[in-house]
Amino acid sequence: MTEGSGAVGLAEPGAPQTRRSLRRVREPAARRRTSGAVVVGVLGELLITVGVLLGLFVVWQLFWTDVVAERAQDQVVEELGWARTPAGGTQEPEPDAVPAASPERRDAAPVLPEQPHATTFATLAVPRWGPDYVQPVSEGVTRRDVLDVLGIGHYPGTAMPGGIGNFAVAAHRNTYGKPFHRVEELQVGDPLVVQTQEAWYVYRVTSTQIVLPQDVEVIAPVPGEPGVEPTRAMITLTTCHPIFSARERFIVHGELDYWMPTDAGTPAELAAGEGS
Repeated sequence: MTEGSGAVGLAEPGAPQTRRSLRRVREPAARRRTSGAVVVGVLGELLITVGVLLGLFVVWQLFWTDVVAERAQDQVVEELGWARTPAGGTQEPEPDAVPAASPERRDAAPVLPEQPHATTFATLAVPRWGPDYVQPVSEGVTRRDVLDVLGIGHYPGTAMPGGIGNFAVAAHRNTYGKPFHRVEELQVGDPLVVQTQEAWYVYRVTSTQIVLPQDVEVIAPVPGEPGVEPTRAMITLTTCHPIFSARERFIVHGELDYWMPTDAGTPAELAAGEGS
């Protein structure tokens, strides 16, 4: 009892010691809360930073690559010297050049040999996409040195412009100048005008389709019929589908309508657009 009474009797003098004990208990908890807040704050700042960086990457990918690529591709066209430029200009005919009586020709067209990798050898104009649409066409379909830089790439081993077979090309639908961004607007009968230094080749759209990436028969000499010997000059455009995805491919097929020498003037399909 004495000890028990003594314990009770010491309550008043022992009160300060009890408060100090409580402070010692509370201080680690407070420090833990403070440390937790710091960690949460740092983590929040890191997430904000990552979000900003991701936002900047999206802006760079979807906007700035277009700005840089479009300038570079326009410059490539201008540096060719013989090509119709995005502003609608064409190389002036030689002073002694005599235009053909009928500029539209449907006989055998002149055909370039396949060019070295990353060499720009032609341009593509699509009146449906506006009078200023003129894009360089270069050899190869690798991203780093052709599609991301030069615009439209020619599938090696497929026909060259005007040649019997399938002149097959690829380009981005988004980013890096997005040369084929408006591909779904094309309609049967629309002209696709290819220019080389010697000739114009006016193809017309015959069909469009959506396929899987592994359906490579769309660029066969006779599209969709591997192993069949071609008898006509055709063109195929390939690009990603749907927009902002590479899940499928959007395909445009066309056939050569006519060709004409570059010194015979400008195809009517382009001249009409320039005059409107």
